[in-house]
Amino acid sequence: MSEQFEMVAWPDLETPVLVVALGGWIDAGNGAQAAMELLDIQLDAQVSVRFDGDTFIDYRARRPTMRLIEGINAALVWPEIVLKSAKDRQGHGVLLLMGAEPDTSWHRFADIVASLAIDLDVRMMVGLGAYPYAAPHTRPSRLSVTASSPDLAAGMAVQRSTLDVPAGIESVLEQALADKGIPTIGLWAQVPHYVANVPYPAASLALLEGLSQLTGVVTDQAGLQAAARDHQQRLDELVANSEEHTTMVRQLEQAWQLEAAEAAAQAGGADGSEPLSGFGLQADNLPSGDDLAAELERFLRDQGR
Repeated sequence: MSEQFEMVAWPDLETPVLVVALGGWIDAGNGAQAAMELLDIQLDAQVSVRFDGDTFIDYRARRPTMRLIEGINAALVWPEIVLKSAKDRQGHGVLLLMGAEPDTSWHRFADIVASLAIDLDVRMMVGLGAYPYAAPHTRPSRLSVTASSPDLAAGMAVQRSTLDVPAGIESVLEQALADKGIPTIGLWAQVPHYVANVPYPAASLALLEGLSQLTGVVTDQAGLQAAARDHQQRLDELVANSEEHTTMVRQLEQAWQLEAAEAAAQAGGADGSEPLSGFGLQADNLPSGDDLAAELERFLRDQGR
């Protein structure tokens, strides 16, 4: 064990894909974390590397959880950062970098991950995230993409934006691995701004579908698809009870369709497929939907979800 990490078990994988989702940065609707949890459970991922918490985690910002049973301090559950390894049902190798986003020593952390990626012969890194967007819940959750090179970005049907935004550790890893010659892509699901603070399964579904299209990694999405349908049905019911919310959703649908047409025209639209959209927020002139979100939160609490 080094001072920064412990190699628990060397992964027996051939040219795996590295999937990254570390909690602490933007993850609207819990889209990335839920997708990562599904990958972890379905692929039966096993811990290969455990990073040293004292080095990378601020325990005053991310305090351990005490399990109190009838007044007895039974256990402490510490936040951690781990690299897990697995294979999907088709034998594709997968590495999952998951847990808490490092609170400190980002350069050191990125150097370690990049070195491990080289040693493990990683063929591609895919980061997962989700962000609030002026989009309707009645349409599929679109993906935005960040890429490590112009050639990689040019090979994907996306709108390419130019802007300065705060970065999470995924962006740092994206550059660190690209410097080692490993292609890196970030997938970001759009979540309707009015439900960004509650679980949004459609975002997780979009991320897993995008991951499969990029890498061939296969997951069973039936449960997630059912959850997304149930979620949309409940939102439809809530929206139907308010003229203001109905108007808001209709405006969002019109903007969504216009954006899709513009993106298709920009990409040439040769195959009739709908390209992925770029980053941006367009909610300035729309109702916030705060009361709709609050009503949905109450419903989810009542259902114990």
